[in-house]
Amino acid sequence: MPKIKLLEVKARLYADIRAYFNKTGVMEVHTPVLSFSGNTDPQIESFTTMYSGAAEQKLKTMYLHTSPEFFMKRLLSQGSGSIYQLASVFRQAEVGRFHNPEFEMLEWYRVDFNYQELMDDVVSLIYSLSQREISVNKISYEQAFKSILVNPHNCSIEKLNQVANNHGISLQTSEDLDKDQWLALLMTHVIEPSFDKEKLTFIYDFPASQASLAKIRQDKFPIAERFELYWGGVELANGFTELLDEDEQRNRFIHDNELRVQVGLNEVSIDDLFLDALVKGLPACSGVAIGLDRLLMVLAQLDSLKEAMAFDIDSV
Repeated sequence: MPKIKLLEVKARLYADIRAYFNKTGVMEVHTPVLSFSGNTDPQIESFTTMYSGAAEQKLKTMYLHTSPEFFMKRLLSQGSGSIYQLASVFRQAEVGRFHNPEFEMLEWYRVDFNYQELMDDVVSLIYSLSQREISVNKISYEQAFKSILVNPHNCSIEKLNQVANNHGISLQTSEDLDKDQWLALLMTHVIEPSFDKEKLTFIYDFPASQASLAKIRQDKFPIAERFELYWGGVELANGFTELLDEDEQRNRFIHDNELRVQVGLNEVSIDDLFLDALVKGLPACSGVAIGLDRLLMVLAQLDSLKEAMAFDIDSV
């Protein structure tokens, strides 16, 4: 697609997104790109810069946001009501067919929605953007893995290794993989390729160990009220019923940093202002983020993220 035509399509996409949220009573907000605290997730690496401040102050590290999540939740704690944001976000070492270090994200939060209701909201948005109804398939994380004959909640690493071998996956350094890494490997190499590319496929109810910032529900096994969306062979969205407990969230941040140290990454400053917002009271809500360049890829039937961007990392 010619770049100028692409810009026209993208401008229309943004206008349609704003129209959807205006119609459904969700307010657009804008929050800072820079913060003195970063994302502790060991799977995500932030860009950093230095802030000098006044002449007498020491240089301080600042992080370019990987998501506007923490600032948006601070607004929610101040009574903003349901909100959304269209933002440029930044992640180190993410380059490939579906990745670029800088990309566009749509993130929104619905007060008094749970994650199941938010999945329906995502479907409604995509229907409005594509202007057609698309078949939807919702399957739990457990159901998806049982389709390859393993229960992800109580299986051993040895069993996961065996299942991987049965599907032709063999690693030279498999001894270093933990259980969640084995599950992620099977998800990307075995389960995801089986999804119908014409359908919206939601995977929901993740293991508690993969909760991120999601609420955990006690079931037969502890379950994270989290979902991911796939369409056209592309992972598009990640959402959850939001965790409201400050102590639990702080413990997760600390655990993340411990994992970062174990794999040789730097610790990341914990966002105490975000944790203070949880203390003051985050309303019951659910939130989701969608990669807009990926969504544009699928809607415009493009082959790579590079084609969906005016300028990718190789042209800046």
